[in-house]
Amino acid sequence: MTYLVNSMGHVQLNVVDVDALVRESREVLGLRVTREEAGCVWLSSNGRMAELVLHESGENAIRSLGFEAVSEAAVAEAAARVVDAGCRLVSSEASLDCCVTGMSFVTPQGHTFELHSPVATEIYGNRHATAGMAPLRIDHVNITSPDPAETRSQMETILGMRLSERMVDDGLSWMRGANRLHHILGIVRGDTGLHHYSWEVAEFSDYCHLGDRLDTIDKNFIWGPGRHRPGDNTFAYYIDACGAMVECAGNMALINDDDRYEPNVITALKRPENVRVMNVWGEPAPLPWREHHFPWAEPAAGRN
Repeated sequence: MTYLVNSMGHVQLNVVDVDALVRESREVLGLRVTREEAGCVWLSSNGRMAELVLHESGENAIRSLGFEAVSEAAVAEAAARVVDAGCRLVSSEASLDCCVTGMSFVTPQGHTFELHSPVATEIYGNRHATAGMAPLRIDHVNITSPDPAETRSQMETILGMRLSERMVDDGLSWMRGANRLHHILGIVRGDTGLHHYSWEVAEFSDYCHLGDRLDTIDKNFIWGPGRHRPGDNTFAYYIDACGAMVECAGNMALINDDDRYEPNVITALKRPENVRVMNVWGEPAPLPWREHHFPWAEPAAGRN
């Protein structure tokens, strides 16, 4: 199947204390505010207009995930596949005006996803003054689903994503887009929600900078730094000001021979013997990481 999605586009969160998360995102991560209006703030790590969008709300929850399409035509093609995949089209327009076209759909599990046209990038606006860690871009997300195999099928049918790796019991799967990085989406078995959203780091020393910035606000990593076996990327995780888990990750594997690649199946599932299946350097995932759950906001009811 041809890819309709290229990469991760943006994460939209409903947040009780927007100011607190904006402050932390600027001072710790090093994001910049690109738009600020009543009840909504856009942030970016680079020359794009929006990667993290915060909406003032009475709850802390994920609102939607936006994926960037390979083209405007791909958005229309994906919209035409939604109903046949057993999902519900809730919008035929982009949620952000920095996108020319877009569409949103809701899955039976309660996830709201958006596919939008490529976002204009100011390539000479990637660097900005900040005391924070300064990631390169939003990299991937891991969601939780009560039926991960069905969610994976929806992503394959509607967006043309491809499976890169999975656990034999489908407890965790990793899916890629046209950029051919090992994954832009991870699917974890669990109640509908967000497990983490991730930013790409440029160098391993960035974890030192990030850890020191977290220390200034009495926070610390909940796992890492380490190196995942799936994706072969380095990682470190912390919990942000609204209770969502943030990963910073670097140098994810690129799948070069895409058409002939066979997805890896992980059969070693027993803990703690399988620790190196998830972390090459041998530190097992702690309980707060394994049990973390950030809820998904109630999906939109309408369609336009």
